[in-house]
Amino acid sequence: MTTTTAVPVTVITGYLGAGKTTLLNRILTHEHGQKLAVIVNEFGEVGIDNQLVIDADEEIFEMNNGCICCTVRGDLIRIIGNLMRRRERFDHLLIETTGLADPAPVIQTFFVDEDLKAQLVLDAVVTVVDAKHIWQHWDSDEAQEQIAFADVILLNKTDLVSESELEQLEQRIRAMNAMVKLYRSQSSNVKMEHILGVRAFDLDRALELDPNFLNEIAHDHDQSVYSLAIVEPRPLDGDKLSRWVSTLLETKGPDIFRMKGILNLAGADERYVFQGVHMIFDGRSDRLWASPEERRSELVVIGRNLDETELRTGFRACLA
Repeated sequence: MTTTTAVPVTVITGYLGAGKTTLLNRILTHEHGQKLAVIVNEFGEVGIDNQLVIDADEEIFEMNNGCICCTVRGDLIRIIGNLMRRRERFDHLLIETTGLADPAPVIQTFFVDEDLKAQLVLDAVVTVVDAKHIWQHWDSDEAQEQIAFADVILLNKTDLVSESELEQLEQRIRAMNAMVKLYRSQSSNVKMEHILGVRAFDLDRALELDPNFLNEIAHDHDQSVYSLAIVEPRPLDGDKLSRWVSTLLETKGPDIFRMKGILNLAGADERYVFQGVHMIFDGRSDRLWASPEERRSELVVIGRNLDETELRTGFRACLA
């Protein structure tokens, strides 16, 4: 990888005790051929295997396996800035959030800071879910947000629950986040290609939507967090769309965790890719529509207390 290439970033989140640290240790000790930099909240809380750590006195230090490690005691942007001065030393950045954290501020960092946007690309948000104990805190904001923001979910400790319990849990998760890729695991044991370099923020991959699957999701509207997919073959008016999105995020931004879309804009030969986190969104022209490819807009909204009828009506009012 050349130094001009954007560094992929994986954000690891999950509730306390779900298995994040075990996953992090697996990644750090795995022979994946990548040089990693790792940012964790506090080593006292995280407890990375002792043999990996040389000296935890500095904010940024090297581990025995060649990884660069940092602790988040201060500002994430500042720490990443310091880390990027050693850009040639690593290929991939891992950020592990505390179990009680809303991952949104970490994700938003890669949208709002122009320097970071130029140097880093968000590869995926990986959430570790404790299949046995998730129900005890299912209704907490943190647990729901961690599931809603995930691109990949590691359903961990599957040996502690029955198959029917697992299927029920997977169904509930998919109702909240239809786009997520789900993998079952024990002791956070997962194939590295499922969590590193997955390009979940590459919207081609993120929106491999099966419209039938999405239509079959029985949205339980008593559940405060769920996902909604809109698929529309007719082209959209870019100006109308921009106004609608701006108004939507101004009025409903705190309740919209994630938005992702590939949009078919009238008069444009390129696909328009779009993503948002709460009130921050980013859109840009992408590659040309391929000739046999069906030109259509696919938008997924994940959030709390969403008015599905209002969203669909608002989106369709943007048709050219």
